[in-house]
Amino acid sequence: MDTDLLIIGGGPAGCAAAVMAASVGMRSVLIEADDALCGALRRIPVVSNVLGATSGPDLAATIEADLARCDLCRVELGRRATLVEGFDDRVEVTVEPVESVEPVEPVRLGEPVRLGEPVGSVKPVEPTEPVEPVKPVEPVRSAWARGSRLTAPYVVVATGVGPLGPEEAGWLGGVAGRALPPLWEADPAAIDDRTVLVLGADRPLGTVARAHPELRTRFVVAYPPEDVYKTEEIRRDARVELVAVRRLEFGSGSAPVTAEVRTVEGERRTLTADLAFLNLGSAPAPPAGAVVADRAGYCPPGRQHPRVFTAGDLRSARFQRIATAMGSGGEAALGAYYASRGLPTGTGGGPSTEVGGPPPDPAGGG
Repeated sequence: MDTDLLIIGGGPAGCAAAVMAASVGMRSVLIEADDALCGALRRIPVVSNVLGATSGPDLAATIEADLARCDLCRVELGRRATLVEGFDDRVEVTVEPVESVEPVEPVRLGEPVRLGEPVGSVKPVEPTEPVEPVKPVEPVRSAWARGSRLTAPYVVVATGVGPLGPEEAGWLGGVAGRALPPLWEADPAAIDDRTVLVLGADRPLGTVARAHPELRTRFVVAYPPEDVYKTEEIRRDARVELVAVRRLEFGSGSAPVTAEVRTVEGERRTLTADLAFLNLGSAPAPPAGAVVADRAGYCPPGRQHPRVFTAGDLRSARFQRIATAMGSGGEAALGAYYASRGLPTGTGGGPSTEVGGPPPDPAGGG
């Protein structure tokens, strides 16, 4: 076999799985399609619910540095896992090279992050304290042929989610042919002192609001009733007007933006704004094969093949948070570790036979 554990996905969950696996002596190979780890994390300017971090780029740099010190993990960047197959004694993962991958440059401490500017393009300012340079994880360029297979006793799948398109939102109409950018790409200067129609109440709206409290933007947020739980962090912001809708139909003009809506109360309204942005949320992006999805496309750990462990945002729409992704990555790696020793575990595919919780870690806590 190629290694003790294969890890698919180089976000917080996959990286946490690699570090946890190394802590109990397991060798791993981490496969990431981008040319950098934690690419999505680097686009989050403000982090308010993770201990020890205040911005996505800072946290991504810390994770990258931790993995660079992880001798038992080999990182393969620019590679995509397309197929996972589970057998009685092993898993096999088919890996393809990703063509024309644009590198994602980490943003160092002391560099302001602005929405709408490509990461790495902002002008640095003088940091208040000396910053220790971070050695990036160098991609391993193996001489893999197209369709190469890796084998291991277990695999952690942490491929996360991808953005939903407007055509996938059944409550939206009149969106065909419209160039609607995602909210996280919005330039603060372009939306300041303007009315913005936000389609969906996903978390990037809260990130924009926290990162730019000085903005005088009026956010008119239209969202379906099933997304009401996403509105809690922004409903007290005076700049935000929340409109729960059954249906929204865009008008034919482009400036100003108009939309006819039918609210959940049955009221018909016309919403008018200067600009419109997508903020619809995400959908799971698992590889094909042995990874089992539920009706919504998510891949709960308890439904998987005994040698397949899922982690991170791929597991559930309700727990898409950085902190829970990292915790689930570590838990998945421990699940593989206990299973490799014939010990019961409730984190993998099969039903748990544990009564009093997992046995103590012989390698120590942490």
